Amino acid sequence: MNTVANHSFAGQRAIVRVDFNVPLNAEFKITDDNRIRAALPTINKILLDGGSVILMSHLGRPKEGPADKYSLRHLVAHLSELLGRPVKFVTDCIGEEAHAAATALQAGEVLLLENLRFHKAEEKGDPAFAQQLASLADIYVNDAFGTAHRAHASTTIIAHSFPADKKMFGFLMAAEVANAYKVAKNPARPFTAIVGGAKVSDKILIIEKLMDSVDALIIGGGMTYTFLKAQGKTIGQSLCEEDKIDIAKELMAKAEAKGVKLLLPTDSVVAEKFAADAAHQIISNDQLPEIGMGLDIGPASITLFREQLLQSKTILWNGPMGVFEMEAFANGTKAVAQAVADATANGAFSLIGGGDSAAAVNQFGFASQVSYVSTGGGALLEFFEGKVLPGVAAIEG
Repeated sequence: MNTVANHSFAGQRAIVRVDFNVPLNAEFKITDDNRIRAALPTINKILLDGGSVILMSHLGRPKEGPADKYSLRHLVAHLSELLGRPVKFVTDCIGEEAHAAATALQAGEVLLLENLRFHKAEEKGDPAFAQQLASLADIYVNDAFGTAHRAHASTTIIAHSFPADKKMFGFLMAAEVANAYKVAKNPARPFTAIVGGAKVSDKILIIEKLMDSVDALIIGGGMTYTFLKAQGKTIGQSLCEEDKIDIAKELMAKAEAKGVKLLLPTDSVVAEKFAADAAHQIISNDQLPEIGMGLDIGPASITLFREQLLQSKTILWNGPMGVFEMEAFANGTKAVAQAVADATANGAFSLIGGGDSAAAVNQFGFASQVSYVSTGGGALLEFFEGKVLPGVAAIEG
């Protein structure tokens, strides 16, 4: 694997694709800078070698070209503070201003380009646009795993403009790829996957793929109720994808045929409505009422899942157990996070699959107690679905 660790950047300009798609409040202040901090080791490595850094990223989903609320200029002050040096900024990612600023960079200097997605050519993977970005630097570094599943100009196409020894993974990207491969290719056993979230339709491919490699599969979240209905149970007003009931039946049959232990929640926290202050009670999933909806797993389910996790040696977690954003329905997700942390302390390798799962372990304070928290929700999901990630393939060749 060609990474920044294997290269000296002395006297060279590196253009680094980072994922600075961070949340901003109404005053354009960063409310969570984890993605920026994740890129610091790569940036600092290049600078300490005596190189200069050109940073490129997207922010949000601008649809009609440039818009101030999506401008990366809002990140300059905080990034300068984190790096301990001033960060230069240009109001476009290509063109004369960008080229002049990049050419003028001295060793130890950092330049941040304006939002890539202000140009539609970025998401189209336009070769001419990619070549303009490539012309700014001597070396290409991809450190944005969160966008590795997109064949965009800055994540994939740009790599074609650099020889093999001048394109590489940053520390974050290398760690993401190594940890994903560890779980996918060589898991210690028993291997348990936890798949949660609202919809079966979002997770069909990953569930099917995991059936070929896991020893146990835990299902949680809103998708639980589609599986329960497929078993012929009453689910009241709980979330259900009626058109996916047959698929749920097929997945359960496939688990049985392959000898995969499939664990579904046995009880739920049932609320009278979808609201943070809704009255709620714990009810067995064999006796769910006609009125009310399941918004979290109950204590019996937590015990069941915890027992499985504590005997596991590899754990992959993608998706919450309930509506963890609401305190009343966060206990199931928090308890699973605790169980994963405890299993990790016992020697298991645990990979948290980005998105809501990463948000949950961070929210509940368990991020430092698991083996690895991925920054790429969609990218990691597609990796475990068996898809080729264009951003990874462009470096690995």
